Amino acid sequence: MDVTRFDEARRYDAPKHFDMRSLRLQGFDASASEFAWVGLSHFLPGGGAEMDASPLEKIYVVLEGEITVELVEGEIQVLTAMDSCFIPGGESRAISNKGNSVASMLVVMPYPEAAA
Repeated sequence: MDVTRFDEARRYDAPKHFDMRSLRLQGFDASASEFAWVGLSHFLPGGGAEMDASPLEKIYVVLEGEITVELVEGEIQVLTAMDSCFIPGGESRAISNKGNSVASMLVVMPYPEAAA
């Protein structure tokens, strides 16, 4: 078993994200997980991620605050504490924290094939 203590979790930078800090909770250098990795993202008010697509599917679970997820087709969903969503691989999305409080969410993703 690999345990990651919160106070020992390492920061990582997510491309195309702004006003956000992330911690790696599982996978990559945090554990020996081979099927997926888990990150914890804290979005400051006004923070988010640019509209972008990844070939990998992802799951978001909002823990605190509100996260707005916008799809390129115009669909907008506001997720609050304990709401979650699944984004299929190849689907473009933007993320934003439009509130005045920090919003936190878990991100669960498979590894890119090259990193697995």
